[in-house]
Amino acid sequence: MADVSIVIRTLNEERYLDELLTTISKQKRTDFSWEILLIDSGSTDKTLEIAGHHDCQVLKIPKSEFTFGRSLNIGCEAARGRFLVFISGHCIPAKEDWLTNIIKPLREGQATYCYGNQKGTKTTKFSEQQVFEKYFDPVKRTPQPDYFVNNANAALLADAWAQHPFDESITGLEDMHLAKRLVATGMLVGYADNATVYHIHDESWMQVKWRFEREAMALREIDPSLHMSRRDLVRCIYSSIAYDWQEAFRLRIFFKEWWKIMAFRTCQYWGSYVGSKASRKISEALKRRYFYPDAK
Repeated sequence: MADVSIVIRTLNEERYLDELLTTISKQKRTDFSWEILLIDSGSTDKTLEIAGHHDCQVLKIPKSEFTFGRSLNIGCEAARGRFLVFISGHCIPAKEDWLTNIIKPLREGQATYCYGNQKGTKTTKFSEQQVFEKYFDPVKRTPQPDYFVNNANAALLADAWAQHPFDESITGLEDMHLAKRLVATGMLVGYADNATVYHIHDESWMQVKWRFEREAMALREIDPSLHMSRRDLVRCIYSSIAYDWQEAFRLRIFFKEWWKIMAFRTCQYWGSYVGSKASRKISEALKRRYFYPDAK
Protein backbone atom coordinates (compact mmCIF):
# COMPACT_ATOMS: atom_id res chain seq x y z
CA MET A 1 0.00 0.00 0.00
CA ALA A 2 1.38 3.40 -1.02
CA ASP A 3 1.91 6.20 1.48
CA VAL A 4 1.39 8.91 -1.16
CA SER A 5 -1.08 8.96 -4.06
CA ILE A 6 -0.17 11.45 -6.80
CA VAL A 7 -3.29 12.47 -8.73
CA ILE A 8 -2.87 14.08 -12.15
CA ARG A 9 -5.76 15.42 -14.25
CA THR A 10 -5.09 15.30 -17.98
CA LEU A 11 -6.60 16.36 -21.26
CA ASN A 12 -4.20 16.37 -24.21
CA GLU A 13 -1.09 16.92 -22.08
CA GLU A 14 1.41 15.18 -24.40
CA ARG A 15 3.68 18.23 -24.53
CA TYR A 16 4.81 18.09 -20.89
CA LEU A 17 3.52 14.81 -19.47
CA ASP A 18 6.59 12.70 -20.18
CA GLU A 19 8.85 15.24 -18.48
CA LEU A 20 6.44 15.44 -15.53
CA LEU A 21 6.29 11.67 -15.03
CA THR A 22 10.04 11.28 -15.53
CA THR A 23 10.72 13.98 -12.95
CA ILE A 24 8.36 12.30 -10.49
CA SER A 25 10.19 8.99 -10.97
CA LYS A 26 13.43 10.75 -9.96
CA GLN A 27 12.05 12.14 -6.69
CA LYS A 28 14.17 11.24 -3.68
CA ARG A 29 12.78 8.23 -1.85
CA THR A 30 13.18 8.40 1.91
CA ASP A 31 10.75 6.57 4.15
CA PHE A 32 7.61 6.61 2.01
CA SER A 33 6.31 5.05 -1.19
CA TRP A 34 3.98 6.45 -3.83
CA GLU A 35 1.60 5.62 -6.64
CA ILE A 36 0.48 7.71 -9.61
CA LEU A 37 -3.13 7.99 -10.73
CA LEU A 38 -3.82 9.75 -14.01
CA ILE A 39 -7.41 10.93 -14.51
CA ASP A 40 -7.98 11.51 -18.22
CA SER A 41 -11.05 13.19 -19.65
CA GLY A 42 -10.84 12.27 -23.31
CA SER A 43 -7.34 12.95 -24.60
CA THR A 44 -6.96 12.54 -28.37
CA ASP A 45 -3.19 13.11 -28.53
CA LYS A 46 -0.41 10.88 -27.16
CA THR A 47 -1.24 11.48 -23.47
CA LEU A 48 -2.40 7.92 -22.79
CA GLU A 49 0.46 6.44 -24.81
CA ILE A 50 2.96 8.40 -22.73
CA ALA A 51 1.24 7.34 -19.51
CA GLY A 52 1.58 3.74 -20.66
CA HIS A 53 5.37 4.10 -20.68
CA HIS A 54 5.34 5.02 -16.99
CA ASP A 55 4.08 3.33 -13.87
CA CYS A 56 0.63 4.94 -13.80
CA GLN A 57 -2.88 3.80 -13.07
CA VAL A 58 -5.08 5.43 -15.71
CA LEU A 59 -8.71 6.24 -14.94
CA LYS A 60 -10.97 7.72 -17.61
CA ILE A 61 -13.89 10.11 -17.31
CA PRO A 62 -16.12 11.05 -20.28
CA LYS A 63 -15.89 14.65 -21.40
CA SER A 64 -19.61 15.02 -20.86
CA GLU A 65 -19.22 14.14 -17.17
CA PHE A 66 -16.09 16.16 -16.44
CA THR A 67 -15.79 18.87 -13.85
CA PHE A 68 -12.62 19.73 -11.97
CA GLY A 69 -14.02 18.48 -8.68
CA ARG A 70 -15.49 15.28 -10.12
CA SER A 71 -12.20 14.34 -11.78
CA LEU A 72 -10.32 14.78 -8.51
CA ASN A 73 -12.92 12.86 -6.54
CA ILE A 74 -12.56 9.91 -8.90
CA GLY A 75 -8.80 9.94 -8.39
CA CYS A 76 -9.06 10.34 -4.63
CA GLU A 77 -11.57 7.52 -4.35
CA ALA A 78 -9.19 5.15 -6.16
CA ALA A 79 -6.15 6.32 -4.19
CA ARG A 80 -4.61 4.11 -1.50
CA GLY A 81 -2.26 6.63 0.11
CA ARG A 82 -2.60 8.54 3.40
CA PHE A 83 -1.50 11.65 1.56
CA LEU A 84 -3.10 12.87 -1.68
CA VAL A 85 -0.83 14.96 -3.89
CA PHE A 86 -2.27 16.95 -6.80
CA ILE A 87 -0.18 18.24 -9.69
CA SER A 88 -1.29 19.62 -13.03
CA GLY A 89 -0.41 17.76 -16.21
CA HIS A 90 1.46 20.86 -17.41
CA CYS A 91 3.53 21.36 -14.25
CA ILE A 92 7.09 20.09 -13.72
CA PRO A 93 8.65 19.68 -10.24
CA ALA A 94 11.68 21.95 -9.98
CA LYS A 95 13.78 19.70 -7.72
CA GLU A 96 14.05 16.10 -6.58
CA ASP A 97 12.79 16.97 -3.09
CA TRP A 98 9.46 18.41 -4.32
CA LEU A 99 7.40 15.43 -3.17
CA THR A 100 9.08 15.28 0.24
CA ASN A 101 8.52 18.99 0.79
CA ILE A 102 4.88 19.15 -0.33
CA ILE A 103 3.79 16.42 2.11
CA LYS A 104 6.04 17.46 4.99
CA PRO A 105 3.52 19.86 6.63
CA LEU A 106 0.92 17.07 6.52
CA ARG A 107 3.26 14.45 7.98
CA GLU A 108 4.28 16.77 10.80
CA GLY A 109 0.69 17.74 11.65
CA GLN A 110 1.16 21.39 10.67
CA ALA A 111 -1.58 21.41 8.02
CA THR A 112 -4.42 19.36 6.60
CA TYR A 113 -4.16 20.90 3.13
CA CYS A 114 -0.91 22.34 1.77
CA TYR A 115 0.01 23.98 -1.52
CA GLY A 116 3.43 24.59 -2.97
CA ASN A 117 5.34 27.25 -4.86
CA GLN A 118 4.80 27.90 -8.58
CA LYS A 119 7.08 29.57 -11.08
CA GLY A 120 6.90 30.30 -14.78
CA THR A 121 9.31 29.35 -17.54
CA LYS A 122 10.90 31.20 -20.45
CA THR A 123 7.60 30.94 -22.36
CA THR A 124 5.44 32.27 -19.52
CA LYS A 125 3.67 35.54 -20.26
CA PHE A 126 5.22 38.39 -18.27
CA SER A 127 2.02 39.28 -16.43
CA GLU A 128 1.36 35.63 -15.62
CA GLN A 129 4.77 35.55 -13.97
CA GLN A 130 3.75 38.61 -11.95
CA VAL A 131 0.69 36.68 -10.77
CA PHE A 132 2.90 33.77 -9.70
CA GLU A 133 5.15 36.12 -7.75
CA LYS A 134 2.15 37.67 -6.00
CA TYR A 135 0.60 34.42 -4.80
CA PHE A 136 3.67 32.19 -4.48
CA ASP A 137 6.36 34.10 -2.63
CA PRO A 138 9.49 32.65 -0.95
CA VAL A 139 7.99 32.76 2.56
CA LYS A 140 6.73 29.62 4.29
CA ARG A 141 3.27 29.99 5.87
CA THR A 142 2.26 26.88 7.78
CA PRO A 143 -0.39 27.41 8.86
CA GLN A 144 -1.65 30.43 6.97
CA PRO A 145 -4.52 32.70 8.06
CA ASP A 146 -6.75 32.31 4.98
CA TYR A 147 -8.04 29.57 2.69
CA PHE A 148 -6.12 30.27 -0.52
CA VAL A 149 -4.92 26.98 -2.08
CA ASN A 150 -4.00 25.94 -5.63
CA ASN A 151 -4.39 22.33 -6.78
CA ALA A 152 -1.84 22.69 -9.56
CA ASN A 153 0.63 21.79 -6.79
CA ALA A 154 -0.91 20.68 -3.50
CA ALA A 155 -1.29 17.90 -0.91
CA LEU A 156 -4.28 16.87 1.19
CA LEU A 157 -4.84 14.34 3.96
CA ALA A 158 -6.90 11.46 2.58
CA ASP A 159 -8.95 11.32 5.78
CA ALA A 160 -9.93 14.97 5.33
CA TRP A 161 -11.00 14.35 1.73
CA ALA A 162 -13.12 11.37 2.84
CA GLN A 163 -15.04 13.72 5.14
CA HIS A 164 -15.11 16.65 2.71
CA PRO A 165 -14.96 15.65 -1.00
CA PHE A 166 -14.47 18.27 -3.69
CA ASP A 167 -17.55 20.08 -4.93
CA GLU A 168 -18.39 18.65 -8.36
CA SER A 169 -20.54 21.48 -9.68
CA ILE A 170 -18.26 24.48 -9.24
CA THR A 171 -16.64 25.91 -12.41
CA GLY A 172 -13.19 26.23 -10.88
CA LEU A 173 -11.36 26.95 -7.62
CA GLU A 174 -12.54 23.63 -6.22
CA ASP A 175 -9.39 23.81 -4.08
CA MET A 176 -10.36 27.07 -2.36
CA HIS A 177 -13.94 25.90 -2.01
CA LEU A 178 -12.71 22.85 -0.09
CA ALA A 179 -10.12 24.80 1.91
CA LYS A 180 -12.77 27.23 3.15
CA ARG A 181 -14.86 24.29 4.41
CA LEU A 182 -11.85 22.72 6.10
CA VAL A 183 -10.85 25.96 7.83
CA ALA A 184 -14.44 26.37 9.05
CA THR A 185 -14.12 23.02 10.86
CA GLY A 186 -10.84 23.98 12.51
CA MET A 187 -8.45 22.30 10.06
CA LEU A 188 -5.33 24.11 8.85
CA VAL A 189 -4.08 25.21 5.44
CA GLY A 190 -0.38 25.73 4.74
CA TYR A 191 2.04 26.93 2.06
CA ALA A 192 5.34 25.16 1.38
CA ASP A 193 7.60 27.64 -0.41
CA ASN A 194 10.25 24.95 -0.99
CA ALA A 195 7.91 22.57 -2.88
CA THR A 196 8.28 24.27 -6.25
CA VAL A 197 6.91 23.41 -9.68
CA TYR A 198 7.17 25.12 -13.05
CA HIS A 199 3.60 25.84 -14.16
CA ILE A 200 3.30 26.24 -17.91
CA HIS A 201 0.25 28.02 -19.30
CA ASP A 202 0.33 27.95 -23.11
CA GLU A 203 -2.94 29.79 -23.66
CA SER A 204 -4.36 32.14 -26.27
CA TRP A 205 -5.66 35.49 -25.09
CA MET A 206 -9.23 34.20 -25.29
CA GLN A 207 -8.30 31.16 -23.20
CA VAL A 208 -6.85 33.51 -20.56
CA LYS A 209 -10.19 35.35 -20.47
CA TRP A 210 -12.16 32.09 -20.16
CA ARG A 211 -9.94 30.87 -17.31
CA PHE A 212 -10.50 33.98 -15.22
CA GLU A 213 -14.18 34.06 -16.19
CA ARG A 214 -14.92 30.58 -14.85
CA GLU A 215 -12.79 31.22 -11.75
CA ALA A 216 -14.74 34.41 -11.05
CA MET A 217 -17.97 32.43 -11.27
CA ALA A 218 -16.56 29.95 -8.78
CA LEU A 219 -15.26 32.67 -6.47
CA ARG A 220 -18.74 34.12 -6.26
CA GLU A 221 -19.94 30.72 -5.04
CA ILE A 222 -17.17 30.62 -2.44
CA ASP A 223 -17.77 34.16 -1.17
CA PRO A 224 -21.07 35.70 -2.31
CA SER A 225 -20.09 39.04 -0.77
CA LEU A 226 -17.46 39.60 -3.45
CA HIS A 227 -18.59 42.02 -6.13
CA MET A 228 -16.81 43.54 -9.12
CA SER A 229 -18.22 46.79 -10.47
CA ARG A 230 -17.38 48.51 -13.73
CA ARG A 231 -15.31 50.98 -11.75
CA ASP A 232 -13.39 48.04 -10.21
CA LEU A 233 -12.86 46.62 -13.70
CA VAL A 234 -11.35 49.83 -15.05
CA ARG A 235 -9.26 50.42 -11.95
CA CYS A 236 -7.86 46.88 -11.92
CA ILE A 237 -6.97 46.93 -15.62
CA TYR A 238 -5.21 50.28 -15.49
CA SER A 239 -3.39 49.76 -12.18
CA SER A 240 -2.14 46.28 -13.11
CA ILE A 241 -0.95 47.43 -16.53
CA ALA A 242 0.84 50.40 -14.96
CA TYR A 243 2.54 48.18 -12.39
CA ASP A 244 3.63 45.60 -14.98
CA TRP A 245 4.89 48.30 -17.31
CA GLN A 246 6.97 49.73 -14.48
CA GLU A 247 8.46 46.29 -13.74
CA ALA A 248 9.10 45.59 -17.41
CA PHE A 249 10.84 48.96 -17.77
CA ARG A 250 13.00 48.22 -14.73
CA LEU A 251 13.99 44.88 -16.27
CA ARG A 252 14.66 46.58 -19.64
CA ILE A 253 12.10 44.50 -21.54
CA PHE A 254 9.35 47.12 -21.82
CA PHE A 255 9.38 47.47 -25.62
CA LYS A 256 9.17 43.69 -25.99
CA GLU A 257 6.37 43.16 -23.47
CA TRP A 258 4.24 46.31 -23.33
CA TRP A 259 1.43 45.15 -25.63
CA LYS A 260 1.39 41.60 -24.19
CA ILE A 261 0.97 43.11 -20.72
CA MET A 262 -2.02 45.11 -21.96
CA ALA A 263 -3.54 42.03 -23.57
CA PHE A 264 -3.11 39.75 -20.55
CA ARG A 265 -4.38 42.18 -17.93
CA THR A 266 -7.36 43.18 -20.08
CA CYS A 267 -8.31 39.52 -20.64
CA GLN A 268 -7.75 38.73 -16.96
CA TYR A 269 -10.00 41.41 -15.54
CA TRP A 270 -12.55 41.45 -18.35
CA GLY A 271 -12.98 37.71 -17.80
CA SER A 272 -13.22 38.24 -14.03
CA TYR A 273 -15.87 40.92 -14.53
CA VAL A 274 -17.97 38.82 -16.90
CA GLY A 275 -17.68 35.77 -14.63
CA SER A 276 -18.75 37.76 -11.57
CA LYS A 277 -21.95 38.78 -13.37
CA ALA A 278 -22.81 35.45 -15.02
CA SER A 279 -25.64 33.17 -14.02
CA ARG A 280 -24.72 30.16 -11.91
CA LYS A 281 -26.55 27.85 -14.34
CA ILE A 282 -24.30 27.65 -17.35
CA SER A 283 -25.17 26.36 -20.80
CA GLU A 284 -23.55 23.33 -22.37
CA ALA A 285 -21.64 25.64 -24.71
CA LEU A 286 -20.22 27.61 -21.79
CA LYS A 287 -19.48 24.41 -19.89
CA ARG A 288 -17.46 23.16 -22.86
CA ARG A 289 -15.62 26.48 -23.03
CA TYR A 290 -14.82 26.64 -19.31
CA PHE A 291 -13.82 23.03 -18.79
CA TYR A 292 -12.16 22.51 -22.19
CA PRO A 293 -10.63 25.85 -23.18
CA ASP A 294 -8.86 24.24 -26.14
CA ALA A 295 -12.22 23.34 -27.68
CA LYS A 296 -13.07 25.20 -30.84
